[in-house]
Amino acid sequence: MNEDLSTDETGARAELTQIRQSIDNIDAALIHLLAERFKFTQKVGILKAAHGLPPADLEREARQIARLRGLAEEAHLDPAFAEKFLGFIVAEVIHHHRRIADGSED
Repeated sequence: MNEDLSTDETGARAELTQIRQSIDNIDAALIHLLAERFKFTQKVGILKAAHGLPPADLEREARQIARLRGLAEEAHLDPAFAEKFLGFIVAEVIHHHRRIADGSED
């Protein structure tokens, strides 16, 4: 009986390692996607600053929230989580846009 438990545990540990490797790969992809997204939002910030536009765009944010909540529902992800995640990203983008506008970020 103990041998069976050991074999089961070894198999479970091997499966956990494989699953965690998949999670690690997805995490790496998320970081690279966020970096790419921030390259584009930096361009937006530079353009806004050059034309005296405000760092935040509440109408755009509302559209994005609705769009991402819908995508989250389709993907069977909690829409509230998706909204919080977007809120965190948008807050960081606005912070960068303000720094670009006041000349403290290149």
